[in-house]
Amino acid sequence: MPPLRRRMVARDPDEPHRVSSPLELLFDLTFVAAVFQTVGRLGGAIESGRLGGSFTPYLMTFFAIWWVWMNFTWFASAYDTDDVPYRLMAFVQLAGVLVLAAGVPSAFDGDVTTMTMGYLVMRVGLVALWLRAAAEDPEGRATALRYAVGLSVAQVFWVARLGLPDQGPTWVFFVLAALDLSVPPLAERRRGTAWHPHHIAERYGLFTIILLGESVFASTDAVQQSVAHGVSGELITIALAGLAILFALWWIYYLEPAGEGLWRRRDLRFLWGYGHYVFFAALAAIGAGLETAVASFAHHAEAGPRLVAASVTVPVAVVLVMLWVLHAPMGRMSAHPALLVATALLVLLVTLAAPTVGVPGILLLIAALLAVFLTTTLVRRAPTLRTAE
Repeated sequence: MPPLRRRMVARDPDEPHRVSSPLELLFDLTFVAAVFQTVGRLGGAIESGRLGGSFTPYLMTFFAIWWVWMNFTWFASAYDTDDVPYRLMAFVQLAGVLVLAAGVPSAFDGDVTTMTMGYLVMRVGLVALWLRAAAEDPEGRATALRYAVGLSVAQVFWVARLGLPDQGPTWVFFVLAALDLSVPPLAERRRGTAWHPHHIAERYGLFTIILLGESVFASTDAVQQSVAHGVSGELITIALAGLAILFALWWIYYLEPAGEGLWRRRDLRFLWGYGHYVFFAALAAIGAGLETAVASFAHHAEAGPRLVAASVTVPVAVVLVMLWVLHAPMGRMSAHPALLVATALLVLLVTLAAPTVGVPGILLLIAALLAVFLTTTLVRRAPTLRTAE
């Protein structure tokens, strides 16, 4: 059982065997619904050939999901006490995530009221935790207070946005997002929080698995809807090639020892944390692309073959490039950066072949390119592993 209460002080950033807590795992699960709603709406837009009108709402909605997950994750890495008050404030944030998820469909239609209310609920829980940290951890008090004040000010502007005509133009969102993003660098300008590098690496890895799982859900749902048209070799090819793509990306992501890299370069925390927004958004978008690929086979998608192909090739290429952006500054990459970028470019070029080889052929080509990259990297890495042994 958790203690009724323990003093909230900064945890040891070098604490051995630090892993995600059951509460953090539960927190992650609440985001499944929000991500699934977002991916589903993006997939529907691609299928209808109206990607342009949904791309920006997708980025905006996913930003809200990612940002609240990230805020709680980094706070927990530094101050997780796992006592009763901490769990209750985490529960408040869990409730906010559910409200956020419920507001995703209306957000794509231009009404962000429900999502903003969910965001507000989560902010109440997080600010309460920062205020508690300020009260109980004298060494980190100034940093915690800056976090509490900064998040509160940003939230006031988010709520005030609802009072603007039509909730304000799109550029207002990006200004407020920039304001929110500025809070951690300003709060930690003099003294950073005591986050644990291996714990953070594990948390990001687990969220990666959740997003890969969303891709599986999206493609499975599409396959189920398409079975009525009759199972064929093309449908089986799409399903297996899509699974191979997800498996290869999972393997490639875990090739890099992120925990060790963050331990060596704690100064790269903002590059790592913020850069994952692009990585995560692209990874989730692959699910929408795979759903569209199956829908195109079932003959109920209006999108042309190149748009369908691009809905998979573009996010896969972005994922590969972002792996280079995130890991290269830390040094000691298992994958050769040039090979990683070259594979991303080849994946993009595959899009041009869509009218010739068809959607199943495109997915097979992507899977083959990822397999070649993975095999080459493993062979290249093998001598290093034998030397270490």
